[in-house]
Order: sequence, then structure tokens, then C-alpha cells
Amino acid sequence: MYSNMEYSNGHHQQQERVTSHRDRIRRGGRRSRDSLRASEHPHQQQQAERKPTTPCTDFDVAYFHSYAHVGIHEEMIKVVVDVGCGTGILSIFCAQAGAKRVYAVDASDIAVQANEVVKANNLSDKVIVLHGRVEDVEIDEEVDVIISEWMGYMLLYESMLGSVITARDRWLRHGGLILPSTATLYMAPVTHPDRYTESIDFWRNVYGIDMSAMMPLAKQCAFEEPCVETISGENVLTWPHVVKHVDCYSIQIEELESIITSFNFKSMMRAPLHGFAFWFDVEFSGPAISPINKHASSNNHPVDGCQKKKRANPNEALVLSTAPEDPPTHWQQTLIYFYDPIEVEQDQLIEGSVILSQSKENARFMNIHLEYASGGRSFVKESVMR
Repeated sequence: MYSNMEYSNGHHQQQERVTSHRDRIRRGGRRSRDSLRASEHPHQQQQAERKPTTPCTDFDVAYFHSYAHVGIHEEMIKVVVDVGCGTGILSIFCAQAGAKRVYAVDASDIAVQANEVVKANNLSDKVIVLHGRVEDVEIDEEVDVIISEWMGYMLLYESMLGSVITARDRWLRHGGLILPSTATLYMAPVTHPDRYTESIDFWRNVYGIDMSAMMPLAKQCAFEEPCVETISGENVLTWPHVVKHVDCYSIQIEELESIITSFNFKSMMRAPLHGFAFWFDVEFSGPAISPINKHASSNNHPVDGCQKKKRANPNEALVLSTAPEDPPTHWQQTLIYFYDPIEVEQDQLIEGSVILSQSKENARFMNIHLEYASGGRSFVKESVMR
């Protein structure tokens, strides 16, 4: 794609890995909805209102707001499946909101505790916990609603979207509802001098000692793998590029194996380019505007490969965003840093492509192949999010 391809700024020979992506210290590790505590008995609700409660996760807040849509209540009096139920907290919310029956599915042993939580809340007649994979468990009826907190870092890392697709194809009735309904993965070039100074320039002078010989190793340790951390809108150099739009009603599992996009950015300012940031939005659409309905319009949904300057009208769908300019979430943003920054001028072009593919080692891991060029120089950065 590019001539005179350089690898010194991105791609290095892999040495023996001594730590995994999970083992590295992250700024603000992922919180789980499992950390929430549900009231054990209905008569304790009044008492709970007078006491401080555990804060909800960002997903739960968006989930609660989605119930403002009347159409959702019309659906929720029927049958729901919770894919990856964890402790069962969302399943219980559904039962409390009026679901006739909820199937809470989880392949891990947390399903055992979820079943106990359901019993403690006297909801065993409505919430049925199924311990097993979505691909293996049996539900002998169609469901009206699928809910799932399937999103991972960078949207698709360790994602359960494949399980949601399987549940949809196995059980969702025609005209049923999926929450969240759509998701969009974005990327943009970023500048982050403070991060680079903190991780790399520190070694130039350590208490008066020249330790610059440590800098090559420091770069590899700090930037070899994607970093999950929080940045602000001030770090972003351009409008974001749509890497992938996911329509939960129509996407197929095969589409998740490899995602390819080409990008072309124009820097809005003069600054050092330190890498690329990735983040995502998800939408909670009611039945009246969900893509599964014939009268629904897809004009407001972003198209893969385009630059998006404004999200859809918030009155049309509830949006949970992990964008740098929005309030921080536990997903934060995913940063792919260069080993050395590139100085860019205002209006300078930054172009290239990125391939996100499932790792053959583990389908929940993600291989990232990034090619980028600016100012007449071209580079490659390859990494694995594991």
C-alpha cells in the first residue's frame, strides 16, 4: 500500500512475552455489573431508599433509561433472555419491570450464585437461570427481548456479541427487541504528550542519572500492546472515523472474524501524533425505530469507513457513549501508541488502514494490524489485545 515502508516506529520483533495484556496495570480496570448489589427482599426497598446505595454502572444507567420508551414496556411483559447474565442483576430488573419470564444464561460458574440471588429475591417463578453456553442450553419457546452487556474494550475485545447473535437466531421472535440494538466503533488520531513524557522521557534524567539507555525497552513495555485508559476530547486531532457499525438485528458471526477499514484524516492542529484512539457508542432503540421494523429508517446510522461529526438525534434513540468528549465510563478508550511520535502540521493528511481480526489462539483475543502514513513517511504497527 505504501512505498518505503518503515517498521522502526511501529513493528518490532516480538520477544518472549512475560506478561499478558490483562496482567499489565491499567488506569481504571474494567468494572463488572456483578459488583452491584440487589435488594434481597421486596420489603427492604423503602429502607434502601433511605440508605446510600452502590452506584450503577454506565450500562445499567443506559438500560434504565431505555425503559422510558412505551414500546419497550409492551415487549417486556413477555419473555426475555439475558445473555451472559453474571449475577443476574439485569434479569432481576427485567422481572421487576414486568417480564412474564426471564431466561438468565451464563456459561461460567457465576450462574450458581445467580440462581441463589434469584431465590433470595423470591423471583424463582419468573427468572430461570441456565448454566451453560447459549449454543448449548435449551429454551422451548420464542423470546420477545434479548438483553446483554456484551461490549468489551474496543467494543469487540472479549466480546460476547457472537453469543447474542446465536441467541437471536435461535430464539428471538420476528419483530422482537435486542438491547442494545446497535453499536459503532470509532477511531481517531490523538496527541498525548503527558503520557509519552510520563512513560518515556522520564528515563532521560532519573535523579540526575542519565538512564536514556532504558528508553528503547521502556517504549516496548509501554506501547507494545494496546492501552486501556481515559483521554479527553482535547487529545483528539480530527473527526472520528467509523471503523464498524454493528446492527444487532442483522449482523452475522462471520463478519466478526475480520474487520477492515481505510482511513483518511486531516489534522485540525499542529501537534505531535502519538497514536490512534478507539471507542464506541451503543444505542438502545425501541421497537418503533428498531431496524427490524419495515418502517424504520437507517439513514441515521453511521456507515463503515465514513467520518462522523454528529451522533443521531438523542430523541430518536438512547445512546451510551464511551467517546473522549463524553463522561468517562469503565470501558474508557483503547489507545494504540507509536514508539515515536510524528510531528504533524494543521491540515496535514494522515492516511492508512487497520485490520481487526480474531486471534487463532483465542477468538476473544484481537489481532490489530495498523498501517499509517503522514508527511511522506509510512509505518506499520502490529499488536495483539489479549
